[in-house]
Amino acid sequence: MMLRILALLIGLGGIPAASWADPVRLLVFGDSLTEGYGLATDDGLVPQLQQWLVARGHDVEVINDGASGHQTSDGKKRIASSLERFSPDAVIVELGGNDLISDVDPKVTEANLDSILAQAGTDGRPLLLVGIARPERDRIRRQAWADIWPRLAQKHDALLLENLYGPFFGLTRRQQAKMLQQDRIHASAEGIKLIIESLGPKVEELVHEVEAMKVGTN
Repeated sequence: MMLRILALLIGLGGIPAASWADPVRLLVFGDSLTEGYGLATDDGLVPQLQQWLVARGHDVEVINDGASGHQTSDGKKRIASSLERFSPDAVIVELGGNDLISDVDPKVTEANLDSILAQAGTDGRPLLLVGIARPERDRIRRQAWADIWPRLAQKHDALLLENLYGPFFGLTRRQQAKMLQQDRIHASAEGIKLIIESLGPKVEELVHEVEAMKVGTN
């Protein structure tokens, strides 16, 4: 809680940001949506997020650790090596879409994400959990899926974006078509730009949490 207060004060200009030499290292740990499947290098989620944050004056390094096809079970196995390899200041977890497509039991997905977040949040490392909605008519199954993200975010004191594709839901079908690639699953470059409009502010909060931690240790 204290970190959140310090982060808010920094964001509002109440505390001067410390002059640390290294940029804030953000690890985006995910699947093909993170990796940038089907897009030109500069059009992917991570490059566009990096550009958005830099344009807002943040000294950050956004690290792409997306792996196409990976489910949460894969993420559970590789998170430790990713943390060791990249030594991030904070972690954004974007996994679960392939579990959804493969109809994995929500309880299994939640258990895997629980393990990932527990490992990623070691020593108080700030976290952002990015969810994805289950687009089906069965209310019970849809709700079981939707409940995963806020429950885990609360348990691990993580920031939360409940649905990566949330910005698409209010669009017409024609508009939605422009936001997706031909497979109707992965976001287009234009779709990523729209996603960043909702994801970016959450990541900015994450950056402020890291800055508050750096202030506390200086």
